[in-house]
Amino acid sequence: MLVTSLGLVTIGCATGGPGGAHHSGASKTTGWKYNDPKYGAFEVYEMYDQPTPPGMVFIPGGTFTMGMIAEDVPYGWNNPQRKVSIDAFYIDVTEIRNIDYREYIHWLNMVYVSHPEVGRRALPDTLAWRKPLGYNESFVEFYFRFTPYNEYPVVAVSWLQASDYCVWRTDRVNEAALINSGVLDFSVADQKDDDNFNTETYLVGEYTGVVKRNLPDLSGRNPDGRTVRYEDGIIFPKFRLPTEAEWEYAAMASIGDAATGVLSGRNIYPWKGNRVRQTEGLNKTLLMANFQKGRGDLMGIASNPNGNAPRPVPVTSFWPNDFGLYCMAGNVNEWVLDVYRALSFEDVEDARPFRGNIYTAPSKDEEGHYIKDELGRLKKDTIGYVNNRPNYLVGDNRNYHDGDIVSAISTGEDMEKKEETVNSNKMYYQGQGEKRQGMSSLVNEQSRVYKGGSFMDRAYYLSPGARRFLDEAKSKEDIGFRCAMDRLGDAKFKPTAPTSK
Repeated sequence: MLVTSLGLVTIGCATGGPGGAHHSGASKTTGWKYNDPKYGAFEVYEMYDQPTPPGMVFIPGGTFTMGMIAEDVPYGWNNPQRKVSIDAFYIDVTEIRNIDYREYIHWLNMVYVSHPEVGRRALPDTLAWRKPLGYNESFVEFYFRFTPYNEYPVVAVSWLQASDYCVWRTDRVNEAALINSGVLDFSVADQKDDDNFNTETYLVGEYTGVVKRNLPDLSGRNPDGRTVRYEDGIIFPKFRLPTEAEWEYAAMASIGDAATGVLSGRNIYPWKGNRVRQTEGLNKTLLMANFQKGRGDLMGIASNPNGNAPRPVPVTSFWPNDFGLYCMAGNVNEWVLDVYRALSFEDVEDARPFRGNIYTAPSKDEEGHYIKDELGRLKKDTIGYVNNRPNYLVGDNRNYHDGDIVSAISTGEDMEKKEETVNSNKMYYQGQGEKRQGMSSLVNEQSRVYKGGSFMDRAYYLSPGARRFLDEAKSKEDIGFRCAMDRLGDAKFKPTAPTSK
């Protein structure tokens, strides 16, 4: 059974960072020695290998053709083929489970004592199970809470809720890493409301927690030591939703021929072959995923139940793909990071393609101190102008070059000329302008992509290239999610095994 619970786990510091070794050499450009107070105490650790986060697996980077493989059944014309390249990254082996998400809710309720609405806002919308002409009350009442469903994927969470979970997971894993490294002591009982561990506030010195030991300050400026920095190799990068390209690449798991560097052919689904059943061995004829076989047929006849899954199944059901990932087709759809546009594939970059960049900068008061909100997180500037002057650190690229009359731009001289370009939504508004009276569109800045197919979908949507969208604040009973994380540095390092037992 895979362990994706996010309690305190032993992560370790690999081969460098505190507990590892300081770099014994000197600068190649100045000749000054590293880690020597006489030479300014520029602190450098030996290179270390980024550990695999708990519950995740390493995905090697590569080039692949994303987009439509089979016939475009719904005639969406929104996924033309395009060859792109993906950097190495990490992704969850399974979808986030009910037990994982209940741990999250428990923490919110425990810490935000004065803000019970925080925990309530994070709850799945279990009423999504209700159907006017179907009986689903047992799922409404029990699916999220009842023990037999612990290992089932959490569903009925919005894109916004899934993104908040990623922020919380980042903080809990980093707090565990600091405790394991002997920097912080346990302080969960003391965390309350805005006084709680958050990675960003810790790194800027706005949260110290219960300090067990500071790291030595070789410069001597801080006799009591210093707090951890990214350079020390303890703090993990942030958890996030995978981009659409990353998700599709991970789902296809097309290894290819290492000798020739050529990938011949494309599978329709996340497994070899172009059929939805096993074609050989003892499991011959068994279905490869949990999906709707035909109208009214979600599980097959009693003597041959075809997976026995009229609803979601445990997250490790069926067979993993070649990257070791479960249920990348069927079971439940999964949110990805991207804003939906029908023609994104024609516009995005060749490397790490993504639509949805919103650049923000931490807010500061007049004295230059960082500002925290009531939940203990850093406030961010998200507007293009501050005090009538352009803020070049922020920008909104959700509409960038998407055919809008005035597309959003990121930063630079254009921002000084056209304030209205920031957060432009003119292509999608309703009832404004002489030629747009009464017009409306479901596609806007809040439209987010989801992929993978579910127990409610036909086989077409099991193909990783298929894509649909939903408003980021809405949820459905067949949409869940899994998290991803950047792989930093040299991806040739041998990654550590995912946490499992």
